[in-house]
Amino acid sequence: MRIAPHPLIYDWNHDAAGPRPVAMLDDETLRDGLQSPSVRTPSIEEKIDILRRMDTLRIDTVDIGLPGAGPHVARDVERLTRAIAGERLQIRADCAARTVVADIKPIAEITQRTGVPIECCAFIGSSPIRQYAEGWGLDFLKKCTEDAITFAVREGLTVMYVTEDTTRADPDSLRALFTAAIRAGASRVCVADTVGHATPNGAQALVRFVGALIDELKVDVGIDWHGHKDRGFGVSSAVAALEAGATRLHGAALGIGERCGNTPLDLLLVNLVMMGYRDQDLTSLPAYCEAVARACDVRIPPNYPVIGADAFRTATGVHAAAVVKAFHKGDRPLMDAVYSAVPASLVGREQEIEIGPMSGRSNVIFWLERRGMPATDDIVDRVFAAAKASNRTLTHDQVQIIVDEARRMPVKG
Repeated sequence: MRIAPHPLIYDWNHDAAGPRPVAMLDDETLRDGLQSPSVRTPSIEEKIDILRRMDTLRIDTVDIGLPGAGPHVARDVERLTRAIAGERLQIRADCAARTVVADIKPIAEITQRTGVPIECCAFIGSSPIRQYAEGWGLDFLKKCTEDAITFAVREGLTVMYVTEDTTRADPDSLRALFTAAIRAGASRVCVADTVGHATPNGAQALVRFVGALIDELKVDVGIDWHGHKDRGFGVSSAVAALEAGATRLHGAALGIGERCGNTPLDLLLVNLVMMGYRDQDLTSLPAYCEAVARACDVRIPPNYPVIGADAFRTATGVHAAAVVKAFHKGDRPLMDAVYSAVPASLVGREQEIEIGPMSGRSNVIFWLERRGMPATDDIVDRVFAAAKASNRTLTHDQVQIIVDEARRMPVKG
């Protein structure tokens, strides 16, 4: 169900919207997200905590690692798999693997030991530039694909076949590779924008090409979209891919990942809910992002959309005055919408009004009233004067000190 805008908002987005396909989500935070050179790898306890938060957010699937990378990764993958089973989480597990038997075998073994199904996400480079750099030929890639997927299916694994750098690959290579993978038993194929190259139009064109190929082969195979944000198109290209026929979208919390990062899963989720592609409660989204930030030692920029400290915070007089007027009308939806594209209440937050050099007196009065403090002329004047003399927004402690000093002053007259 789409989040309806305030009745006083004319929504051009709604006029442009088409049919609403179902949108599944795959969370790459604990695998692809950890490839960022700037993050700290969480402990297994922190990973399990993040996993629980993903489940609370009703994320459909989670990439829990690449166990072929070594025993330490395989141990964490097994612990996470057992947590899913032991706590009866609804989220389903998948694991990355290079398209080689040696990477797929540990996934099969963990599945057999735990009894928990794990989707195998087998990836291989596809673009001519990657083929040239690696010294690969198309026949070699096809053979790797056929051998690896045949082995995985024989071991009882469900397989998603991932062509790295799909968005810069030529049609003939993609046709050959996807056809080989599907005939070998892949149940999903993943279009990967590995270096964040695709524009939304490019994402749609490519997904439609893959969809047409699947139709030609007369098979029931799902299409995933895996995006990055090197050009800033992460969320918009993911939505475009969905509208073109992809049914599962990948992302990582806060957009962490290689280079500029993956599609930000949190922002993608907000947009999918607001656009009607998913219907769910997002009030736990800030806590999820904060948990990832702590575990991975990542700073959330103040101006980060929806989650950042400044997302629903203003100290500007004109903006704040409109929000205050909406508050005094007793209209929470109006307060949320008058100077905000995303309702703060959607993610369990509130509009915040601060006091700074660009504030008006209404900011000061509102700040005091919301905290049950007297908004006398003397107190308001003192706080307002301090704000105008400052070169940045006053902290709450600074305002409180001014208020306390004013209240200790003897009354004149």
